[in-house]
Amino acid sequence: MNGRRLNLHLFPALRAGACALWLAAMGLQASAQTTAPKDAPKDTAERLQVAEPFLEMHTGPGRGYPVFYVVEKSQWVVVELRRTDWYRVRAEGGQVGWVPRRALESTLTAAGGSKTFRDLLLDDYLRRRVEFSGGWGQFRSEPMLRLGLHARLADTVGAELVVGQVQGLFSGTDFWHVSLVSEPYSDRRWSPYFSVGLGKFNNIPNTSLVDARPVNANLAQATLGLRWHLSERFIARLDWTLYTAFVSDQRSTEYRSITAGLGFYF
Repeated sequence: MNGRRLNLHLFPALRAGACALWLAAMGLQASAQTTAPKDAPKDTAERLQVAEPFLEMHTGPGRGYPVFYVVEKSQWVVVELRRTDWYRVRAEGGQVGWVPRRALESTLTAAGGSKTFRDLLLDDYLRRRVEFSGGWGQFRSEPMLRLGLHARLADTVGAELVVGQVQGLFSGTDFWHVSLVSEPYSDRRWSPYFSVGLGKFNNIPNTSLVDARPVNANLAQATLGLRWHLSERFIARLDWTLYTAFVSDQRSTEYRSITAGLGFYF
């Protein structure tokens, strides 16, 4: 029962933090879309030959758009535009439609080789602007959940908002902090980074404890982390963090945590 009462206090804060992260992510995504054209024209049109029995063309860039034309095997298509993972192509008969990247990976180039998008996927990773991540780990040997929203300000500098929750045996903790992130090797698949930030720390003791009082304190944070670009838009993360909670003017408490998780960038 005490654990359940504790969760009632902590989970609303975590849900509120997650909603704030999501709304901020949507705002950053909308801002990025207004500053960049939706369709990125290719420098040169590329001709690809259909190697599978057929290639389906959609009326728009998404699975929700219907298939209106099928290109048969051995026919050619010309790639005109790209929108995220969808490509606008023109068939030999003049039909224009949209095809997902996975479908084009089975086509052949004019030189007869298989079409690869590895360079494009790497370019997307290098141009990433917003990353939403989640992780699970330990906060001083107790289970910890972490959610983060990272905005890339420059090639090697970013800002990150993090909310977290720790469910301990005798108390529960929620916290948030805003950090400045330095990522000197952001152009590599394996990318270490360092961040420092400030935030708030809230500890709620178990109601079964006698004379225990909630603690609401300012929080300082320093993190050493590692990103690994897995594939497409997914990243694996490993974070080691030192937290300092300033409980009073004369006393502070340090906590260490380690988390591992996944991130999604756009």
